[in-house]
Amino acid sequence: MIIKLAVLLPFFAAALIPLVHKFIKREQIGWFVLAVPIILFALISSYIPHTANGKTFIHTLEWIPSLSINFTTYLDGLSMIFGLLITGVGSLVILYSNFYLSAKESLHHFYCYLLLFMGAMLGVVFSDNLLVLYTFWELTSVSSFLLIAFWHHRKASRAGARKAMVITVSGGVAMLVGFLMLYAMTNTFSIRELVAQVDVIQQHELFIPALLCVLLGAFTKSAQFPFHIWLPDAMEAPTPVSAYLHSATMVKAGIYLVARMTPIFGGAETWFWLVTSVGLLTLIWGSFNAVRQNDLKALLAYSTVSQLGLIMSLFGIGSLALAFDFSEELTPVFALAGFTALFHLMNHSTFKGALFMMVGIVDHEVGTRDLRRLGGLLPFMPLTFSIALIGAFAMAGLPPFNGFLSKEMFFTAVTSLQHFDVFSLESAVVWMPIVAWLASVFTFVYSMIIIFKTFFGKYHPERLDKEPHEAPFGMLVSPFILCALVVLIFFFPNVLAHYVLQPALASVYPTLPLDAITPHISPWHGFNLELFMTLGVIVLGIVLYKTKRYWSYVYTFLQPRHSFNALYEWIVTTTENTSQRVTNKYMNGYLVHYFTYIYIIFLAVIGGYFVMSGAFNFDPSTDSKVETYELMLVCIVACAAVSLLFAKSRLSSVLITGLIGYSVGFFFIIFRAPDLALTQLVVESVTTALFLVSFKYLPNIKPEPSAASTKWRNAIISVAVGSLVTIIGLTIVNYDKFEPISKYFENSYELAGGKNIVNAILGDFRAFDTMLEVVVLFIAGLGVYTLIKLRGRKEAADIENK
Repeated sequence: MIIKLAVLLPFFAAALIPLVHKFIKREQIGWFVLAVPIILFALISSYIPHTANGKTFIHTLEWIPSLSINFTTYLDGLSMIFGLLITGVGSLVILYSNFYLSAKESLHHFYCYLLLFMGAMLGVVFSDNLLVLYTFWELTSVSSFLLIAFWHHRKASRAGARKAMVITVSGGVAMLVGFLMLYAMTNTFSIRELVAQVDVIQQHELFIPALLCVLLGAFTKSAQFPFHIWLPDAMEAPTPVSAYLHSATMVKAGIYLVARMTPIFGGAETWFWLVTSVGLLTLIWGSFNAVRQNDLKALLAYSTVSQLGLIMSLFGIGSLALAFDFSEELTPVFALAGFTALFHLMNHSTFKGALFMMVGIVDHEVGTRDLRRLGGLLPFMPLTFSIALIGAFAMAGLPPFNGFLSKEMFFTAVTSLQHFDVFSLESAVVWMPIVAWLASVFTFVYSMIIIFKTFFGKYHPERLDKEPHEAPFGMLVSPFILCALVVLIFFFPNVLAHYVLQPALASVYPTLPLDAITPHISPWHGFNLELFMTLGVIVLGIVLYKTKRYWSYVYTFLQPRHSFNALYEWIVTTTENTSQRVTNKYMNGYLVHYFTYIYIIFLAVIGGYFVMSGAFNFDPSTDSKVETYELMLVCIVACAAVSLLFAKSRLSSVLITGLIGYSVGFFFIIFRAPDLALTQLVVESVTTALFLVSFKYLPNIKPEPSAASTKWRNAIISVAVGSLVTIIGLTIVNYDKFEPISKYFENSYELAGGKNIVNAILGDFRAFDTMLEVVVLFIAGLGVYTLIKLRGRKEAADIENK
């Protein structure tokens, strides 16, 4: 129950901000919000001893049980890791933002969006129901859109938010399709129950399509190649947003999904090749492109892409542990890759969060992030330099920092593939370690660029917007806490492994005896292949950094017009232009044309389906006898409808339409529905009067007479639609394959307390529908009210200006 409250608490706090910010100073809002992640971090941390002993916590709140949709929270080792990251890093980011953001900013909006995102992420990692998970998943996209576009006066911020929204939401829709396929295979949305039916899923014909759809959602959210293009553009967000969303939380949602789905899809050859290959390709592409960046945040963005690829590839390699029965030779080696992925997941959040905050400090205190304008800042910002040094060296994989440990284990994982012949790995054992090593070399190069290009070299005060100085103490607290964790994890990694990583590994591999395969983390393994690979990374990295001006011309071959960004922009532009041209063709302002399109599609789709499926089936001989006066009313309505085609004035059209409406009202009287007849007659009288009154304000323009062919076309379409609706009605009346729904409503007195069935249907059974209709009217009313207020303000401003 506490975990469910942990998910909902950020939403409650976000709802309170619009009320609270009116009673406290603007700069104090952040301190009010800071209490939320701190409380949540303390609550989640209290479960660590329990999850470390293998316990899980489940709580279900029924939502739509008839559709197997319930709000079920599930706390295990894997969700524990992400819960700690979301709340822990969230606390430090909010503390940092209190000093980073100006009081002139719209802080109540910022923190409201941030809390919405925090709650959505907690909902993703703690949800056991796939549809509930998807709901929170898309909410993370919406809230991140608001955060990225927080500085909405900047065109680049709006464009970055839109690109992130389009790509991640598109992947989310594909993921939803995959979830529905899983439901079709197992008749459950529960992740725990899916894991229990893994044999049924893997033998189903929908297994591969579901796997591809789920991976598409994970790849788009975690910025995997080629969907990585949204992440660098999202750096237009304020630095606290970048430090939170793009290093510790949102981009890790796809990683979480892959880890959570590994027990279901892991062990399949398709899963291994896709996750591992895409991860390694993202790793090398991100690190290679990071070296060419001149903006510090852009460099960190591509480095994040690269590190996410590293973690993804480790989960791909680790999935091989589920391809075999447990043995001392195979499974421990591959399970080590999954363990390393979880370890580096934690490490990356610490050093990358610190680096983002460091870049924010440089930008805040110097006025620029452009490496071409920076240099020589060490004497002015020694504390900021310390943050950069620890974070960059950890990212480069150097001791004594936590990144060194997980990087060594990464090398162990990719080189271990050469010892086993699984899934035809002969080719993979050659290129996978090479790609991993080259990417590490580029990682070392851009880590050195961060340090030496920013804090060493010649100082150019004329290139800076501000005189450099050290950041205030409050802005340094959060990155120093993260840097302290970077060092502490290096010296005490097994504490983290025992209490956090091992329980998470048990969630990823629930069928394996992990007590026998959880490794002991040590900074020294002797003189082995991994150590020599690290030494090679350092040597070649130093050489490439020193000689960068001689080989950086290779980036000139990657022209912007040939990039994935250019492809995305071309797709968006082409789609918009094509849509505009098509829309201009049919949105021509003539109402008769719009009805023509609607009715033709109706005839083609509905009528075509009924004809092809042979659904038309009725016997007029079984119908009630049609009386003479009923035929007379039918003739009146038909003649009036046909005469509308030949009406030559607006007055004639309105009067004929009224005649049709009154005739329908008489039908209701004949069929003993006086309440409907009264409603019909009243509505028809009011609308006819309104039409006639409105003529006073319409221009006195006589419309050009329509061509005879147009009238005949309209007549044919009208007759066809009317005939189709009539035949469908007759078919439904004679359809007897299912029990009629009217029997349910006949019990209206016991179900709703109403003796009149029609009234009960309208007032009780359709109450939810009616409520939504009222909501629509309410929203429309708000729109009208807003327009009136804006117009009043504009008129007042115009008078004042005069």
